[in-house]
Amino acid sequence: MIELFIPWLFVGMPFAGALVCLAVWSDPYRVKMTAIMCSVITLTLTVAIANLIPIPTLPDGLLPLYVLPIAAVVSALGQPVHEQHRLSWSMILLFLGLGMGVLTAGTVFGPLCLIVLMLILMFLLYRHHTTLWPISWWGIGSFGVGVVGAGLSLIVDPPLSSVASLATCAVLLPLMPFHDGYLTALTRLPGSLPPFIVLLLPILGLHGLATAMPTMPNEFVAVVSLMALVSSLYGAIKALAQSRVRLLLGYGSVSFFSILWWFVAGAHQATPRAAVLAGAVGLATGGLLIAWQVIRTRYGDDVDPQAISGLAAAMPKYAVLFSLLGLAAMGLPPFGVFAGFMGLLLTTPPSSTIGLFIALTAWLAASWYIMQMVQQLLFGTRRPDLRYADLRHPEFTSLLIVVLALLALGLAPTSLYAPDQAAPTTAVMEQSLAWNR
Repeated sequence: MIELFIPWLFVGMPFAGALVCLAVWSDPYRVKMTAIMCSVITLTLTVAIANLIPIPTLPDGLLPLYVLPIAAVVSALGQPVHEQHRLSWSMILLFLGLGMGVLTAGTVFGPLCLIVLMLILMFLLYRHHTTLWPISWWGIGSFGVGVVGAGLSLIVDPPLSSVASLATCAVLLPLMPFHDGYLTALTRLPGSLPPFIVLLLPILGLHGLATAMPTMPNEFVAVVSLMALVSSLYGAIKALAQSRVRLLLGYGSVSFFSILWWFVAGAHQATPRAAVLAGAVGLATGGLLIAWQVIRTRYGDDVDPQAISGLAAAMPKYAVLFSLLGLAAMGLPPFGVFAGFMGLLLTTPPSSTIGLFIALTAWLAASWYIMQMVQQLLFGTRRPDLRYADLRHPEFTSLLIVVLALLALGLAPTSLYAPDQAAPTTAVMEQSLAWNR
């Protein structure tokens, strides 16, 4: 009987934290600490329940339940205390609760949580825009497509419901031409929300894809596979052409997520190894966004990255962690992006040699921009007119947690978060549906 209440614990803890944030709204420091503590409690609760109660493995494994609270902690921790950031800390808890609801709360309530989440995102994107980042109707419209797709998946029968669900997945786990919502959220959302959203949306998209993909006809999956290859090259080329760091990171992650789409389409299923790649790319991108937030805090939101150089000598702690994050995001061992990519490559036979060559080319091209960005910021001439200040303790802790999480994803065995990985996909899905009911 207790199993029926577990999803409500996952959802209720972050929601309770959001209410506490409202109660202490006048004190920004307490709001920040409430967001951090409630995220830590949610992570502890998730780990305890997963070890004490036999939870049937979801199609994409238990990893999404672990990484969402971790991302919430590091996103809130890396933001300096300021009254303008109170909204983003509270929204992190609200989105964390809705995200846990999508993953655990059932085949009806879960999609409803997803619809509410996307509607809130649309409202925030409408309200929060600047001269540097003007309002993007394409991005808001993309989430509108996701809302319609999630709604149709509840009221129509297969195969139309599966196609509608797949459209929502393409918005959340960004795939061209539905990627504008993801990029808009990454660049327009206030405060510490982008480093969290960059992981939350792909994780939820992969969760929906794990259920929808096995029911797709082979002809439709072939079209998705072709779109994924085109999207991976598109994202890599667009990343190389960007001068703004957030757009550069956004398009680069779109390229990596498109490669993930190609693997999932080739296997006709999303396995826990796919969740490793999605979680690692999301964490690495979020970590780089936090690292860039450090630069924005010191030199302003509209700072030109070409004007910053020589940080390695003046900010050694920042240089070490930023370099490690860059290596992780490029997909080098022993970090999670490499482990996820190689895990899929070794367990999922490529559908075509040409497709594999295109995916590898996109991977190398998308990695090149990270190397260029790291080299530009850390090395070069130290400017005497710039005020150099190394990482503060919360910033250092936040980036260190991301690096350690990426190392854990790269080194830990998959069985830790996918105990039923050997079971057939249909049996795992039946277990997941029984759990959700």
